[in-house]
Amino acid sequence: MKQAIVARTDLGMGKGKLAAQVAHASLKAYEKAGPSTRQEWTSGGQKKVVLKGSGEKELQRLADEARREGLPYALVRDAGHTQLEPGTLTALAVGPGAENVVDKVTGDLSLY
Repeated sequence: MKQAIVARTDLGMGKGKLAAQVAHASLKAYEKAGPSTRQEWTSGGQKKVVLKGSGEKELQRLADEARREGLPYALVRDAGHTQLEPGTLTALAVGPGAENVVDKVTGDLSLY
């Protein structure tokens, strides 16, 4: 089991902002997973990776792929209180899900 979080590299988010957006995405996708998936991922150590996404179009495309694969996913849009404009798409979480299925969607991306 694995979760991949894809964060945009083109926004110039500070480290704290990046960490917050990744956390938002992870939790939102976890909440969308079914109970058995949540339990399996939790008991298996909650494996996660943070990956680089080039921009909004890439995150949208990956979200579509995750949906087609039947994976829980979550897109995060910033509230706009600090560094970004309201509604800016910042991150996508894919999974938790079977590692091979998550990798089918995000396996070509580089680690952040």
